[in-house]
Amino acid sequence: MCILIQMRTTLNIDDDLLERAMELSGVKEKTALVNQGLELIIARESGRRLWKLGGSQPDLKPIRRRRSAIAK
Repeated sequence: MCILIQMRTTLNIDDDLLERAMELSGVKEKTALVNQGLELIIARESGRRLWKLGGSQPDLKPIRRRRSAIAK
């Protein structure tokens, strides 16, 4: 069972900024554009946090990674 909760809110977004983002991304729907922008911010900041943790466990053994059939 899954409960989906959506929240509506009013945003004051600079029209020129919104138009430029739509031109560059190719996304025509405002809601989709804002959602994509939020996802990109989350991905970027998550990456930064992970990068900052990079040296926090110097004794950690390297993790084995799978190799694709193409790489062999």
